[in-house]
Amino acid sequence: MIALMVVIWAAGMAQAGYKFKINEAVKGEIGFWTQAWYQYAENASDGNGDGVLDTDVNDFMIRRAYFSISGEATPYLGFFTHIAADRIGQDNLDDSSLGLGSGVAFRDIWITLKPSDMLNVQVGRMYIPFTRNYGTTSTKALLTTDLDWTQGGIRGNIFYPSKVGRDDGVTFWGNLMAGKFQYRFMVGEGVENTTQNPDDNLRFAGRVSFNLFDPETGWFNQGTYLGKKQILALGLGADTQELEFGAGTDDYFAWTADIHYDQPYSNGGALTAEAAYINIENGVNSIKYSQFASGDDGSIVSLKAGYLFPGRIGVGQVQPFAHYELIDVDETNKDDTQVYGLGLNYFFKGHANKLSIDLSSVDQGTATTSVQDHLIFTIQLAAGF
Repeated sequence: MIALMVVIWAAGMAQAGYKFKINEAVKGEIGFWTQAWYQYAENASDGNGDGVLDTDVNDFMIRRAYFSISGEATPYLGFFTHIAADRIGQDNLDDSSLGLGSGVAFRDIWITLKPSDMLNVQVGRMYIPFTRNYGTTSTKALLTTDLDWTQGGIRGNIFYPSKVGRDDGVTFWGNLMAGKFQYRFMVGEGVENTTQNPDDNLRFAGRVSFNLFDPETGWFNQGTYLGKKQILALGLGADTQELEFGAGTDDYFAWTADIHYDQPYSNGGALTAEAAYINIENGVNSIKYSQFASGDDGSIVSLKAGYLFPGRIGVGQVQPFAHYELIDVDETNKDDTQVYGLGLNYFFKGHANKLSIDLSSVDQGTATTSVQDHLIFTIQLAAGF
């Protein structure tokens, strides 16, 4: 692996990875990318073992490390994989089978049959086509330092069934109307444990999006296009699976509506804004640092915006951003949680090579001994190709 990386580095770095061609039909791309974090988290650890988070944490970690390989054996048959490690060194986290805390795992791995641009049949482990934030947007190209709190960002977790934001299954997807309209539909495994899914019911998830200006035709989108595209994307998604929640069989069901706006300006600046609403019935996972528990109903509102300043300051460009989430729990005697923050990106060379800072606050409508307020400060340095 070291020898391979040395060869790739010597061959020359490119933001999209090192591309190679074996013959006219067979071609591929190799890349490596990583994020190093320092994170201060208030009341993030149970210092005396009484079940209450009452100790501050200073964490150095590798947030993500991805070695990617993709290619085509023919114009109609391709493959992609991320060999990944995640949150290496994070306090009280270790699940090596999924590449969390320690160990390395195949985070994404799929084969794609491509009869036409209107139909791709993708089989393997991949993003769940549901939300934009963690269903289409690459974590290598986020507007904010990390994903939304309720989709695994900062120190949060994913509210829907997943294997670190992915699922195993088959997805049918494609582009229509000259790339303006994209559809995705997955049949996946979802929850597999015998307690919640004794009958091994399948999971069904789908998403459609419509772009009024520039199209987004790939599997991965960007959270901000850094002035390279004009985007106004409208999206709808749904996710469901028949499960049991202790009081009999019921359906987990969630739906979302979102809008993404990217506007480049003639002076070289660019505005990015995004809003999403998610409605949840019988949520599968509890949401960390909130009163939302497994089996609860509720909703999530997510807002974020950033502005890329024109010109360069030193060797890079500056992009301040803000983000906000409301976790609204419908259950009686449970209160809401708000997550909001400010941050800054400094781009050395595109999304892959940047310095980011973020200050986030987790505020409870009603704090309890088990659900408290938290202040979290993150510094990130990302590099790769």
